[in-house]
Order: sequence, then C-alpha cells, then structure tokens
Amino acid sequence: MTAADDDTLSARRLRGAALRRLTAAGPLFVMPNAWDAGSARLLAAQGFPAIGTTSAGIAYALGRPDQSLAVPRDTMLAHCAAIAAAVPLPVSGDLEDGYGASPAEVAATVTAALAAGLVGGNIEDVAGDPDADLYDRDLACDRIRAARAAADADAGGVPFTLTARTDALLRHGPQALDEAIERSIAYRDAGADCLFAPGLADADSIGRFVRAVDAPVTVVMGFTGPTLDTATLAALGVTRVTTGGSLARACFGLLRRAAEELAGPGTFGYAAQQIPDAELTAFFRRSDD
Repeated sequence: MTAADDDTLSARRLRGAALRRLTAAGPLFVMPNAWDAGSARLLAAQGFPAIGTTSAGIAYALGRPDQSLAVPRDTMLAHCAAIAAAVPLPVSGDLEDGYGASPAEVAATVTAALAAGLVGGNIEDVAGDPDADLYDRDLACDRIRAARAAADADAGGVPFTLTARTDALLRHGPQALDEAIERSIAYRDAGADCLFAPGLADADSIGRFVRAVDAPVTVVMGFTGPTLDTATLAALGVTRVTTGGSLARACFGLLRRAAEELAGPGTFGYAAQQIPDAELTAFFRRSDD
C-alpha cells in the first residue's frame, strides 16, 4: 500500500466513523441525495454533514427509469464512487435491494460499495420489479445479516452504517404500519444501524414508528403534498432526513419548463434562475483545490 492509498483509507475510516456517530447519537441531520459529482459538491458547500446518493437521480441522468433492473450494479456503483470522490464528507449509497435476492448477492454488493468509497448504504426488502412483493421476512433478515457481516469483514476497517429499508407501506398502504414496525425491529436485531420506512408521511405515524423501533430512524421528505419541517421531525425523534430523488426531479422539472418555454413562446425567462458561468466555474475550481 502506498502512502497515498494509506491516506485515502484513513480518510474513509474517519468518514465512516463520522456517519456512524451522526446516525447513532443525533441530533437530527439532513443528508440530501446527489446524483453526480457536481450536485454532490453543491450540496456539500451548504454545510450538510453527509451526502446520500439517489438511485433514481442516477437512473434519470442515464435516461433510464427508477428501477433497479434498469441500471446494473457496477454502473450504479461507478456513479456512487464519483460522488464519494468528489466531496470530503461521508457518503451513504442507495443500494436498492442489494442487487440480488440471495444473502450472498447482498453481501457482495456491500463489499463493492465499500470498495467504491461509500461508508454507508441502505438495503430494501423488495426486489426491483415494480410488481414484486416484499421478501419473505426470514429471508429479508438473512439479507441484513449478510450485509452486516460483509461490512464488518472489510479489510480496511472502515465503519459502515447499514440502513434497513422496508417498503411495507409503499406496497401495502398506510394500514401496513404495524408490519413496517415489526419488520424494522427484526432488521434492527439482524444488525441494521438505522431503519427506514418510506411512506411515513404524518406526524402521528412517524412518532409511533420511532417509539416502537427504538433505533435511529431515517425519513424521506420532498415528495408532493404536505411535508413536515426538520424542527417537527426532530421533536418526533427522527435522526436522519433524506430527500430521495426529489432534488433530481426538481432539476428535471426546471429543464422541462425551460424546454416548453423555448418550444412554445420562444422566450428565455428560464435563464433568470441559472447560476452565472463565472460563479460556477469559480466554485468548481475551488472544489478541485
């Protein structure tokens, strides 16, 4: 190992320890989701303590749908590696369902994620097929155990914050809150550091979930409809807030509105929202120093 390699490994250890500490101890922090190096650098400049990746945003940037089968694991992790290399912050990866049903495939994904420079990641309990149901609970727990074992076996000793995501609410509706809680507790006991149940949208459900699982909880904000602010989420006991693919979708929304303006009235009002070239050039020049 060269001195440069040793410095890189040391930096990854520090980032891994920072994300583990943030997630375990709080207080609430926002971990916005980037889809490329540029978006990661812009987010990091706002003072966030960690960055997440968004598999949806990366897929959109590749012109593909938000489905795990649409972007192969190696392609996704190459983009995650570029994000991790672009910022001096901990980066947690959206690892979909671990890119395979078997515990061995999930373990291989976590090992590859560590090699890509990620110091955390979430594993879902449903396959990428939009018609698929949740994995059998015993298998889902085995998958989390395999992810935990792979993370702990990392030869570099980089702490890896493992988030277990259940899609019970997304697949079975709001009435599945009990199922989401039961699965999350099982995943906690299987080795997850943090729990995530997308579909939690109101204060009562979030509060009940947080109290029941007795572990750090991530919620995702930024979807359409009413959202809760970070002060309210902190009071409910939430540890971590992510934005999922919403920032990427907002950027694509601006692009579509600009294109419609160009193709319709032929005006250029969209340009009022741009960051000047000189400012962006100076920003990215500083980021490279």
